[in-house]
Amino acid sequence: MVKALFDTSVLVAAFWTNHPKNLPCLTRLKEVKSGKIQGIICTHTLAELYSVLTRLPITPPLSPQLVQQLIRENLTKFEVISLSPEDYHSVINKMVTLNLTGGGIYDALIAQVVFKVDVDKLLTLNPNHFRRLGEEIARLVEIPT
Repeated sequence: MVKALFDTSVLVAAFWTNHPKNLPCLTRLKEVKSGKIQGIICTHTLAELYSVLTRLPITPPLSPQLVQQLIRENLTKFEVISLSPEDYHSVINKMVTLNLTGGGIYDALIAQVVFKVDVDKLLTLNPNHFRRLGEEIARLVEIPT
């Protein structure tokens, strides 16, 4: 079975019906829910997903309660991978080595899951955010189509 690490961007697009990439991302989410592929997310993704969904520029905004419900009901089939303090230090070391700054560390934290779980692909709508993290990550990057 294909193991797919989901970036937050794919889940946001799957949940937001007006997102231009809603259909391909929703299809991937449904593949996890039906057992066709194994979905994997980082614990960081849960927090980032909540943050993004509760501040989407839509009217009416999504309530914290609704976002919590969406997460609970749609991500139950996902394997959630936690990062250790050593993982965080490793990510910081990688950022320093690659001379990357700022918010890129959050993508690097998601990508760190690749070194903890054998995945076949990293699904994202922001491929350049991950390709810059090295060949081992770049070769797994896929944009849902």
